[in-house]
Amino acid sequence: MGEVNHTPRILAVANQKGGVGKTTTAINLGTALAAVGEKVLIIDIDPQGNASTGLGIERLVSRPSSYNVLVGEADLDQVIVESEIPGLDCAPSSMDLLGAELELAELSRKAYKLKDALNKLQASSLPGQGYSYVLFDCPPSLNLLTINALTAADAVLVPLQCEFYALEGLSQLLKTIERVRSNLNNRLEVQGIVLTMFDKRNALSEQVADDVRSVLGDKVYQTVIPRNVRVSEAPSYGKPVLLYDSKCAGSRAYISLASEIIRRERSLKAA
Repeated sequence: MGEVNHTPRILAVANQKGGVGKTTTAINLGTALAAVGEKVLIIDIDPQGNASTGLGIERLVSRPSSYNVLVGEADLDQVIVESEIPGLDCAPSSMDLLGAELELAELSRKAYKLKDALNKLQASSLPGQGYSYVLFDCPPSLNLLTINALTAADAVLVPLQCEFYALEGLSQLLKTIERVRSNLNNRLEVQGIVLTMFDKRNALSEQVADDVRSVLGDKVYQTVIPRNVRVSEAPSYGKPVLLYDSKCAGSRAYISLASEIIRRERSLKAA
């Protein structure tokens, strides 16, 4: 069983490229962490809202969302919704996030809105009742929404699709992380790179994996997420793949990834 810490470990699941398995990783990692006793909050700051719907949470116009938190109209505890998975909650997104960047640009501390909201949530939590992990599902761009997540996070988890231009896109993200670390959040680090949509029948997947590992070494998780039809089907049923088909290759991979992340986190604390 995971120990619930009053101060959560905050991870931003980020990649400026779309279609790399970012949201799938966020919701299935969150589910796997909850399954081993961690208390997890997913904050959906992607206007597409796929993390919210992927957890079976309807997008209701009447319900406050992460947008309201970002622009100061609501606190996180007013937005959080329990998912069907015990121990896993979600702060859902809304289409209003599409215009949030323009509104944020006019506010003071515009890069710190999520950090401030999380600090307030932690301050109001009773001892032993807070989240042990907070996962941000970021939009597929390096905009002010993503900058807010990186400013609030302890570390970044980067899903990387096994495709030809994978390293090129990753270098841009790493530069952004370095700028945020220098100017906004000096504790920010790369927690790890997870290779997604891996097809062992495809020589290119193997080549990309080898290239990424040669450049980033231990920062790349040993676990790879395979291309798997059950992973693709699950969101249409409003479920993480771990609930949709717990025995498929994709589910087994996300359970393995969660175990690897927990081990990495424990080794960091022990260091």
